[in-house]
Amino acid sequence: MIASTFLSDIANYTNGKIAKVVLNDTVEILNFTIKEVKGSMIAMQYIVPAALVNTVNKIELKDRDNNVISSNNVYVPIATDTLLLQNIQVKEVSSNG
Repeated sequence: MIASTFLSDIANYTNGKIAKVVLNDTVEILNFTIKEVKGSMIAMQYIVPAALVNTVNKIELKDRDNNVISSNNVYVPIATDTLLLQNIQVKEVSSNG
């Protein structure tokens, strides 16, 4: 079993690496309403301006050097400026086999 303090350390490290959100491979969001770690959970909130995108099909988290940390295909229609919430849970996963 991995100690919860170590999982929290990994979450803090990952949080420090996340520099921006990239939507649909083109729209960069550099400002977060919230970007914090609680235990082993990274919680992020950011505004998606309707003027920049009408549908989000892909959300990527990237570091300062533009390396992908996380990539997710989604379908989020954007009719007005929209607050998106995104959480990343750092946890131990065991496999039997």
